[in-house]
Amino acid sequence: MSAPPPLFDRTLRRRRLDRSAAGWCAADFLHRRTAEDVADRLSAIMRRFPLAVELGATPGLLTALAAPEQVGQWIQAGLSDARLRGGSGQRVVADEEQLPFREASLDLVVSLLSLHWTNDLVGALVQIRRALKPDGLFIGALLGGATLTELRQSLLIAESEIGSGAGARVSPFADGFDGAGLLQRAGFTLPVADVDRVTVRYDHPIKLMADLRAMGETSVLVDRPRTPLTRAVLARTAEVYAERFALPDGRIPATFEIVTLTGWAAHESQQQPLKPGSAKMRLADALNAVEHKLERE
Repeated sequence: MSAPPPLFDRTLRRRRLDRSAAGWCAADFLHRRTAEDVADRLSAIMRRFPLAVELGATPGLLTALAAPEQVGQWIQAGLSDARLRGGSGQRVVADEEQLPFREASLDLVVSLLSLHWTNDLVGALVQIRRALKPDGLFIGALLGGATLTELRQSLLIAESEIGSGAGARVSPFADGFDGAGLLQRAGFTLPVADVDRVTVRYDHPIKLMADLRAMGETSVLVDRPRTPLTRAVLARTAEVYAERFALPDGRIPATFEIVTLTGWAAHESQQQPLKPGSAKMRLADALNAVEHKLERE
């Protein structure tokens, strides 16, 4: 069976990251928020991780926040060499779709806002799980389906009114997917998924677009419009954005949905579900209720 055509242009993704390397720290608020959240999660886990990989393109954010006594050595890995140069320690240029790490060689893998650009998310998670030692931990944050919903709607309306037809200017993000189920498909145990919805307020949509460009988060869809947005379309986009979404103070909101996945590589010491019929107490007794058996037909 042939593989489905790629959704994202990974070469263009690298160029977007390279272009943003010089000034991305001016718009790193989402990555910094995510790094702080992951650092808090790690601090609640009472164990040490001798070898960890920070996978993505956020050099040094997490390593500066995580307790040094909890993580022995960090490896910074990402698609863009230019972005990695801002970090410290060992650096590896690596594609999340083709990880270079040996099987069962890592204690911890963290991915900050990069996996939503992979063409095969489950395949990338499988590679991460294989690279982890038994009882190794994975924490990954990626953008969910509600991300940039206001901008997406405004652009579609503006282009349909003024342009030659609406094009996909904003990349689609996974909408309402089962994060825990995704981890289970990739072979992780004890899977957990939760969502953090962030609203950022801007004076104008152009400032939002400038931040997305600075982050390296502009669209890399293979099937994307090749013509740049015209001034007329941009002006109409701003009008639609204000008409539909403006806040009482006149500013516009931009929604970012951050989905955080946590899973462990399997190990015999981990909690296991009880076998059917192995319970030592009836549910009816626990509820102080009378059990009524159903008659067979």
